[in-house]
Amino acid sequence: MNASMLSHILFSCLLLSVQAEYCGVREIIRYTEHLLDNSSVSCPCRQAAVSSCSCLPIPERGHELACFVNGTKHLMENNESSNPVIIRLYWTFQALLDRNFCKRLAHGDQCQYKTKGNVKEFLKAILTTYQEINK
Repeated sequence: MNASMLSHILFSCLLLSVQAEYCGVREIIRYTEHLLDNSSVSCPCRQAAVSSCSCLPIPERGHELACFVNGTKHLMENNESSNPVIIRLYWTFQALLDRNFCKRLAHGDQCQYKTKGNVKEFLKAILTTYQEINK
């Protein structure tokens, strides 16, 4: 094995280790804060009644990514304007879940929750989760 091959292998291992810990923290916090600043939805979520408010899952610990995927997908499908920030968040969460990049978030494939909330409450759950990772 020559020196250039060894350095290539070491560089590849370094890339994989960095990639394995990629959580997208700064990006997700920035996108979520942008959505919260521009969100006018603060009405209560009524699970039984049909309302203009989306009822989104507020995840139990260990099920965050699966719930964030479900919630952002729901927002994408039920938002006429197809907000590019929501689309970007959805694909980021989906990639993190599929590729198991972020070791700090437990990976349950199923979204488990005890409560649902409106868009603002859902976005605050995302923000809180990622601010804890950022500490």
